[in-house]
Amino acid sequence: MSLRIGHGVDAHRLVEGRRLMLGCVEIASERGLAGHSDGDVLVHALCDALLGGAGLGDMGRQFPSSDPRWRDAAGADFLEAVAALLAAERLRVVSTQVVVIAEQPRLVPHLDAMRDACAAALGTAPAAIHLGATTTDGMGFAGRGEGIAASAVALLEGE
Repeated sequence: MSLRIGHGVDAHRLVEGRRLMLGCVEIASERGLAGHSDGDVLVHALCDALLGGAGLGDMGRQFPSSDPRWRDAAGADFLEAVAALLAAERLRVVSTQVVVIAEQPRLVPHLDAMRDACAAALGTAPAAIHLGATTTDGMGFAGRGEGIAASAVALLEGE
């Protein structure tokens, strides 16, 4: 048995005219995240952590924005694809933690639904997905409400 750890970070601008998707869940908001896909920074950071831990690069390598197949793709699509890549490498998700950095909207009421949706898409137990949210107390792009960021770590186990 071997243990592997990965880390991922993602950030996107908030823009008018898009749904706000975080952790595979739509959050009521006047603005959503810009991106080639649905812009789900929580999922993107988690995928990068999982791919990095597996030694499979990152989302840019696995799901390039130049590939039209990933245009407007949902976060769940990426998690399902990453789960298949992990299975092919005979790796299992032991534990993950993702922290979303956003001034608004308040995310705590949505964390359980996001955890459950991410776990379902990954095919893992909800207990393996740990989510949190924080603000920057008005500092930086997140504090000014210009965007949302996320940071994730993942612990994988292989044979």
